[in-house]
Amino acid sequence: MVTLKEVAEICGVSATTVSNVINGKEKTSEETRQRILQVVEETGYKPNVIAKGLRSKKSRTIAIIAEDLAQFTSPTIIESIMENCEKLDYRVVVHNLRLYDRWQDTWYRREDEYNAVISPVLRDVMSAQVDGVIYVAGHARVVTTFNNNFNLPVVMCYAFSESPMVPSVVIDDEESAYEMVTYLIGNGHRRIGFIGGRIDNIHTAQRLAGYQKAMFEQGLLFDPKLVYYGDWSRRSGYEGARKLLEQDVTALFGISDLMTGGIYDYLYEKNIRIGRDISVAGFDNEGISDFFRPRLTTTALPLREIGKRSAELLLHKLEESDEEEEEISTTPQIIKIPCSMRVRDSVSKI
Repeated sequence: MVTLKEVAEICGVSATTVSNVINGKEKTSEETRQRILQVVEETGYKPNVIAKGLRSKKSRTIAIIAEDLAQFTSPTIIESIMENCEKLDYRVVVHNLRLYDRWQDTWYRREDEYNAVISPVLRDVMSAQVDGVIYVAGHARVVTTFNNNFNLPVVMCYAFSESPMVPSVVIDDEESAYEMVTYLIGNGHRRIGFIGGRIDNIHTAQRLAGYQKAMFEQGLLFDPKLVYYGDWSRRSGYEGARKLLEQDVTALFGISDLMTGGIYDYLYEKNIRIGRDISVAGFDNEGISDFFRPRLTTTALPLREIGKRSAELLLHKLEESDEEEEEISTTPQIIKIPCSMRVRDSVSKI
């Protein structure tokens, strides 16, 4: 590997001059600056991040702790975090807790087992002397792992923190569901079935709040008989469709595309034509929705933007901490990122 000193010798300048140019602090002529940048590119010189970290007491390394890389939301979020960290020359290490792989969707009620997995990871993170942590959750919940006494800057991604020191970046579930139900009402639908996830789930609660808000604004009474709580599985979408069709609904809103697949299954079995006899809307724009026929009207999650904003929040803390005195908040900072509708063929006017 080419060293800083060797680049300086090739250019006929001091190592300090080369360092200043690379770090944007050049106090030299434009001709010399261009010569240094040209040699850096030709030689493939890369700064020694470890040595630089030892001098500055910063490793320029970020730890991402993912609850499970197999969750469909996680890869895109993590790729976006890594991309934005690399732009500022931060390296990223990823720890995969594999919580869903270990215990499916029951782990969040098993505090002892969760702590047995997260504790050694946190020890590894601290011993690696990373500069900060981004915690990528598999679904929205309140995470209590990082409190005010945690020694590193943390950003909560796709979940909520109870600590005012830990900002959270989440999707705007309520507003996104409100937009979809408003669209269904605009197409003439008044009896709209809501097929949700678990009743105690934050996504379910907030998307139901959006559904209720849209109904209220259009002067429609909320009917609890039009709400079915499932478990996010395709089977629960099937059962929800079966139950709600008994209520004479003209549209079904499945708040995940996986459950909406179950809605399609049931309607297909009963020879009910989607987009003609009944309208169907989903949520997530997950890969499975590409295979639905007719094409599914759904809501796309802003996963890349969530990753980008999470990285920006943490990097701002790290880059500005020496120059700015942060205002101490008494309530957790929550940044909600809006989703976007994908209008296709599964909703029709009546």
